[in-house]
Amino acid sequence: MSLKCGIIGLTGSGKTTLFNCISNNRAETHSAAFAGNKSNLGIVNVPDRRLYEIDDLIHSARVVHTTIEMVDIPGLTKGGSQTEGNRFLSDIRNVDALIHVIRCFDDPQLPHPEGSVNPMRDREIVDLELQIKDLESVEKKIVRLDKMAKTGDKDARHGLEVLKLLKNHLESFQSARTAPIAPEDIRFIDDLFLLSFKPVMYVCNVDDPSATQGNEYSRKFVDAITGEEAETLVIAARMESEIAELESADDREIFLADAGLPEPGVNRLVRAAFHLLDLQCFFTAGPKEVRAWTIRKGMTAPQAAGVIHSDLERGFIRAEVMKYDDFIRLKSEHACKEHGKLMVEGKNYVVGDGDILHIRFNV
Repeated sequence: MSLKCGIIGLTGSGKTTLFNCISNNRAETHSAAFAGNKSNLGIVNVPDRRLYEIDDLIHSARVVHTTIEMVDIPGLTKGGSQTEGNRFLSDIRNVDALIHVIRCFDDPQLPHPEGSVNPMRDREIVDLELQIKDLESVEKKIVRLDKMAKTGDKDARHGLEVLKLLKNHLESFQSARTAPIAPEDIRFIDDLFLLSFKPVMYVCNVDDPSATQGNEYSRKFVDAITGEEAETLVIAARMESEIAELESADDREIFLADAGLPEPGVNRLVRAAFHLLDLQCFFTAGPKEVRAWTIRKGMTAPQAAGVIHSDLERGFIRAEVMKYDDFIRLKSEHACKEHGKLMVEGKNYVVGDGDILHIRFNV
């Protein structure tokens, strides 16, 4: 299952530094908007200690994490959506969720494009750029549906009402994700891939001394968005970047301990992004590999099998299921069988987070 998160923010917010912390690719940082000629793409492992705890019991040849694709969109500026930003905003259409990096640090060597650090203003600038592009898309579809409605198409008439509601919402400087659209009416906007409709989380990028507790900028930002359904993390991206560049795991542990961090902040970020997309993992385990697979919450066993290979979904017979906690407690598949903790499930079984599956199929 290919999933993408887009990292967005004003130029100078530190989003590319954050991207370099978590990605397997390294991107050049810039101090000017759109200085890069394209978005940066990287693959990020989703940290999951459960993989290694399973492997400790069965000793597979390798451990394979599930992954998320991260897209670092070049920095935006006020009015950028009408100029160079067009091609980059198009890249945002192809992601599943947004990670909005908010600058919460002072640095005289990196002037702020607006002249001062103001997290709420910065968020509003980026939101407005996305809303402007969405408004263009909505207005174009209104024209199309209006023509269909005039022919007597009742569904088009209803869709027109939904889009006009959304148009008024966007014109009120509100993001599409907060528009009062009924779930059954989302179908009228699905094909627009609206930028401000995508789920979002915020990363307050702070200075190194504020890595554990945040600072005045981040605290004011968190207070200001209280009540919104959006997660906010505090991360010192520059320090995290320095940690990520250390080759020795022991050195990284020492660096983290000195900074008062129990784990890299980027680990929290990746897990939060995974949660933001309403995802979970199931595992397969054998002598060749212990592997995590990404599925959306609520998927059935055949659908989960299809994530591994389409043949497994097409020829699905049953799934042999062990709960992660049971397997770790009993320490083997045989013991799970002996204690009645290995279950045989059919096509209607909804896979749980951390389930260890063995798929039986016939094609």
